[in-house]
Amino acid sequence: MSETLDAVFQRRAIRVFETIEISPALRERILDAARAAPSSFNMQPYRLYWVESRTMRAAAARLCMGQMPAETASALVVAVADIGSWRPTAQGQLAWMRQSGFSAEKVAEFERKTKLAKWFFTQGWFGSLGVLKWVIFRLLHVWKTIGMPPISRQGLFKWAVKNTSLACENLMIAAEALGLNTCPMEGFDGRRLARLLGLSPKYHEIVMVIAIGRKSARHQDQPRWRRPLEATVRIL
Repeated sequence: MSETLDAVFQRRAIRVFETIEISPALRERILDAARAAPSSFNMQPYRLYWVESRTMRAAAARLCMGQMPAETASALVVAVADIGSWRPTAQGQLAWMRQSGFSAEKVAEFERKTKLAKWFFTQGWFGSLGVLKWVIFRLLHVWKTIGMPPISRQGLFKWAVKNTSLACENLMIAAEALGLNTCPMEGFDGRRLARLLGLSPKYHEIVMVIAIGRKSARHQDQPRWRRPLEATVRIL
């Protein structure tokens, strides 16, 4: 447990990296840690693009405004919220349940949830179904405590970005624990970077780009300040 906390508190945004090669085994462990992050309905609505080839990394770094972390990183991880992945993800989990020997009742229950899921994700022509969902849930709220599902594509992206951010934090902590360093970046040309990766604006939104590598001796940690606990937390 102390080693995990050490990784949490030691993690810093590194501005300059030294050139190293990240082995496939190490890369896989880091990405597996990202996949283990909590996910709403286990839908995992994100994709992670590990950019390590010299050509692609250079092109992506230029689209990150030529920031030093992007220019010197051994790899760039582009974290993408993906609102179109829910159907194949649900089908993949269903196939896994069947192969893993789940009971027929459990499989049938998951199938029913999958059929209901489309009402969560589908917005209809010009958002017509989203409006209908808003009316229904507002009426239900009069009588009972109930949450509001996404009623627009913007709401779906907001939901997916939350899940993507959880995976990003797992990735950065895992990298720190395994002897690497990271720098999350929001400064990038999203439209051109999406085009470079072949993303669809209908389903994909880039959440952040994470530079990953090993801290260079040229990097100087600055004193870190955080608000006091009492200014951040309320105990009720």
